[in-house]
Order: sequence, then structure tokens, then C-alpha cells
Amino acid sequence: MVVTADLALYIHIPFCRRRCGYCSFISFDSRGDDIELYLRALKTDIAHHAGNERLTSIYFGGGTPSLLSVEQLAGVLGAVSHSFSVDETAEISMEANPGTIDEGYLSAVRELGINRLSLGAQSLDERELRLLGRIHTKTEARESIRFARSAGFGNVNFDLIYGLPGQSVQDWRSTLEEMLTLAPEHLSLYSLTLEPEAPMWRALKDGYLPDIDPDIAAGQYEFAEDLLAAGGYRHYEISNWAKEGYECRHNLTYWQNKPYLGVGVAAHSWLGNHRLASTGDIDEYLASFASGASLLPEMDEEISPELELAETVILGLRLGSGIGIDNINNRFSIDLMAHYGRTIREMTDSGLLEFAGGRLVLTRRGRLLSNEVFWRFLPDNIPAKVT
Repeated sequence: MVVTADLALYIHIPFCRRRCGYCSFISFDSRGDDIELYLRALKTDIAHHAGNERLTSIYFGGGTPSLLSVEQLAGVLGAVSHSFSVDETAEISMEANPGTIDEGYLSAVRELGINRLSLGAQSLDERELRLLGRIHTKTEARESIRFARSAGFGNVNFDLIYGLPGQSVQDWRSTLEEMLTLAPEHLSLYSLTLEPEAPMWRALKDGYLPDIDPDIAAGQYEFAEDLLAAGGYRHYEISNWAKEGYECRHNLTYWQNKPYLGVGVAAHSWLGNHRLASTGDIDEYLASFASGASLLPEMDEEISPELELAETVILGLRLGSGIGIDNINNRFSIDLMAHYGRTIREMTDSGLLEFAGGRLVLTRRGRLLSNEVFWRFLPDNIPAKVT
């Protein structure tokens, strides 16, 4: 096969044992009987996208990919290898929830070639886990990383959520300090964000939970910055920290605005100046591939050069290293300072952006107020919604 380009592949596994109260991702907790049918459709979906690209990363997200058996995961990876060239050094990640895995399962998964594990712990506090509707306990969260180590995983991420109703800075400190004793290579820390369809959003609106305090959440974020820096983690993206050399290569593709393909229900792609999205209706997805038809994307948005430039700047500014001015100039054949000079001056004067060695980066304050920066780079005809 003659390789024409590098590509990152995202595979969506939309099944859960139970939906969490804060979740707004496309997932289903009552469709377990459809997993085999879904995987057949997924393999057809992969085959329809077969090309000459080389995959530099593969990411199983969800949902709960660790609900799949080892044989089912092997079948999907086989379909991928049949349709694409997979780089021998590719990062292959899988999300896994504590309470759905054990050492034997992870050992078999590791033998398949999956070399990075992302554990959806979300908290190490029993009250918070119940609040979030997680199916696992604090003990199971701790055990999950022990299982991963015994299975041979040397690249493990922990997901944690802060800004919870009633969660103090001290509560957050306790979780972070306990997490540091587990020594994962990577950490993803997300402020609780609720969509109207999430049960927790309704509980907040109806007064069953205390309001989320943005000032406390900001304090928790800044505390994490300081504690993790002291613990040897590099803050390489707004919500992500890693030990040196363990940055998530798959997600860097997104933040560098490079091409990626998403397969499965509700999966998104960025290919050939088009932003694409598959249907979020699992029945439509299953019916289409069962009939042998090729499923047309639910969304196909052509991205103008001006919007691609804006999104590349915005996504790049999420990174701790920011954007290289010469890199942007060369990629888009522009003068960045001439193009965005007024906006950049306003943001530097406000203390939200700064220059560092030929790069433009968010300041510490800018990371807290990043959306105030990002929307200013959007073209005038694009709605100012950046998350």
C-alpha cells in the first residue's frame, strides 16, 4: 500500500451499563443485545472508509468500550488493519471504566496491541461517585490502575471531574493527592459541564442540588495547576497534564487541527476541509448498514480557509506551548500579526495572551478565561460558541 497521508482514527462504542447523571454523550444503557449487530455495522463503516492513509493513532471511546469482549475488540482491530495501514508505533487507546475490568481482561487487551488505557475514575470520593451516578467505588477506581500495571500498561490516563455541586477545594485536594499516589502517566481534569438533557442539570434547576460555584471551580483548577506541576506533570493542554513523553498523541491531532476519521454512531471527522458527523440515531445507523447501503453523514460542513485558520489558532492556543507564529504563517501563507494584530494586542494588553520564544500562548489567567479569548478569533459571520 502506498501511504498518502497520516490519519487518526476514532471508534465510538456507544454502550454503557448505566448512564451517568452528568453525561450528554451519545450512549445507551439498554441496548446491550445490539452490540454484535452494532459491531458488524461498525466493521462495514470502517471498510467504506478504507484508503491509503496511515493510522498514527486509534482511539476507542464511548460509552464504555471495556464492555466489549476481548474477541470483539480483536474483530474491530482486525477490520481496521484490513482497511488501513497502521503505523507500527501507533498509539492505540481504549477508555475503560473501573468496575468493568480485571487484570485478566486487561492482559488480553494489552496483547491485542492496545497500549494506552484511559480510566474513567472521575472521583476518588464515595459521595461524589454516588452524586455522579458512577457504577464503581473508590476501591475499584484504585484497583483499576493496579490491574493496568499488572497487565503491562505503562501509559495510563485518569479522568477526574471538578466543580461538582458541594465540592470544596479541600475535597478536590484530597482526590488529587490520593491520585498522585497512584502515579498515572496522564491526567485529564474536566470542570463539570451539564447539558439540559442530563439528569443532574434538572436536579440543579429544581433545587435538589446546590448551585455550582464558578469561583470555587476556578480555585480548584488553579490548585491543580500548582500541585501537579510540583508532582512532575506538565500542563500541556488546558484540561490535560502528562509526565514527559506521555502526551496523548491522538488528542494532539485534534488540537493541531490535523485530519481525523470518526466511525460509529455520532462520530465526527475532519477530512479534506469538511467537518462530518454520523447520525446519533443508533437504529438509523444499524438499519443503513444492514441494508448494505453506505450511510451518508448527518452533517457535512465545508470549512472555509478563514474558518480553518481561526480554528487552528483557537485549538492551538489550548496547548501549553500555544501556537508557533511562523508555523501558522507558513501553513496558511499569511502574516498572523497583520491578520489578527488588533485582537492579539487587546488580549496581550488584558493579560490573557503573551509571547514566548516566537510563540503565542495563553497566560495563567487566560487559561481560566479561555473562551473570552477564543471567540475573538472567529470570523464575523460565525456564531461565537467555542467550548
